[in-house]
Amino acid sequence: MARRLPRAAVLPAVDRTRGVDGRHDRGELLREEKGELPRLAAEASMGCGNPVALAALSPGEVVLDLGSGGGIDVLLSARRVSPGGKAYGLDMTDEMLDLARENAREAGRENVEFLKGEIEEIPLLDGHVDVVISNCVINLSTEKEKVASEAFRVLRPGGRFAVSDVVFLGEKARLPEGVVRRVELWSGCVSGALEAAEYEKMLLSAGFEGVSVEVTHAYEPETIEGLGGPEAVRALREVPVASAFVRARRPEGK
Repeated sequence: MARRLPRAAVLPAVDRTRGVDGRHDRGELLREEKGELPRLAAEASMGCGNPVALAALSPGEVVLDLGSGGGIDVLLSARRVSPGGKAYGLDMTDEMLDLARENAREAGRENVEFLKGEIEEIPLLDGHVDVVISNCVINLSTEKEKVASEAFRVLRPGGRFAVSDVVFLGEKARLPEGVVRRVELWSGCVSGALEAAEYEKMLLSAGFEGVSVEVTHAYEPETIEGLGGPEAVRALREVPVASAFVRARRPEGK
């Protein structure tokens, strides 16, 4: 079983109503959608971006959210793929699954399904979904290559990988070993993060094409001082950490 720690809202929250360039081009729609969701679903959202708005979902598509938590991205996706589409959420904890299912009932969404399982072993058949999304979860896995391979497997040919995640903008090897081992950094979605180039290489190795990692928000050292002591702050000034939108697709015919 892969080691994956719970999500934690340690990194400063990214404004998830903004588009990839920071403008509110999709903001008003997302605010309206989020306002219609159950309060607990919104409060349980601890992601580092907004994969739903950037995934370009269409009616009739099937979408899977890896590490769905309280279900906010699943519920937003379910609305966008209606009519005819479906949104799955995958989480490994009964607590989050119970909360997500209650939120779905409260929202009146019937085209959703929440599954219990590991993102390294997705409990869906090959070629079952059109889009895989995730929000600051893949970096928590110690078997990221397996996650990438599983995402590729469950996508249909031509399917899209559209993930918000945390990446390092530099060589992670330059970080002192003690910093990498800090529990605060693990639980804050940082020490498990890949370099941007490593993320691209991992997805290409899994078989994806059209891979890109687009930075959506770089964290200033002053905003992440709570992640550790002076040593961590100095190190992260040299190797910044950022939220990014990661895109890829499964080739047609494969």
